[in-house]
Amino acid sequence: METVELSVGTIEYEDTGGPGPVIVFLHGLTMDGTLWRHVVADMRGDYRCILPTWPLGGHRIPMRPDADLSLSSLAVLIGEFVERLGLSDVTLAQNDWGGAQVLIANGDTSRIARMIITASEAFENYPPPPARPVAALARIPGGLFLTMQALRLRVMRRSPRAWGAMSKRAVPTEVMDAWFRPATESAAIRRDLRKYVTSVPGRDTLRTWAAAAGGFRGPVLIVWGTEDRVMPIEHGRRLAALFPDADLVELADCYTLIPEDSPRELTSAIRGFLSPA
Repeated sequence: METVELSVGTIEYEDTGGPGPVIVFLHGLTMDGTLWRHVVADMRGDYRCILPTWPLGGHRIPMRPDADLSLSSLAVLIGEFVERLGLSDVTLAQNDWGGAQVLIANGDTSRIARMIITASEAFENYPPPPARPVAALARIPGGLFLTMQALRLRVMRRSPRAWGAMSKRAVPTEVMDAWFRPATESAAIRRDLRKYVTSVPGRDTLRTWAAAAGGFRGPVLIVWGTEDRVMPIEHGRRLAALFPDADLVELADCYTLIPEDSPRELTSAIRGFLSPA
């Protein structure tokens, strides 16, 4: 892992290197870039894949104690990350977390040429159902600690009211262990996570940001699962109508974590988007 200093603290990232076009992959709450491991394994020979570990609870290095880790701040941070690495003509790919749309509304997208939005938070769906108990418990002293301890148990990980609704197929135990370990073991990481999950603004602000996202003029690929109960397929269709230059791919037999459930189909869609015939 490499590191870069941003305004909120030290961000770890993986960079496959190479001269190919740049894709920056973003993950969701209490995860890291390994969410995209199957997709990147296929694409790293042709593309420079960069996978930052965003400070959403799966990060291993705590942010500065006074860091603003609100939804809007972390979205704007994407632009800062891209600028600090000296990247341009970037394709931004996200899953689960809706930061890319919030970035468009609040930050600098001059270095972002294209976007790939796979099943993600959108419109007023912040936080989505599995994360709402986390947000509520985060407001109670010790609530996040107990939540993370409970996620050590397989029954909690596969509960349809929690992570079980995120992927149709179980994420490997060792991968989830690595995702959850930082917030399970570190009070400072839980502090960072608490800042984020308690920062979501009201629905009027979320709708304003969603409308502003339509100002992005670059090509957008939207990939959504038709069986997704966490990120409704209607939101994927609404996003496709929102952006001026958008393609929508609907996939069966998968939930929100499409890079886990349908990596081959997702990779094929991404390759077709980036290198059209």
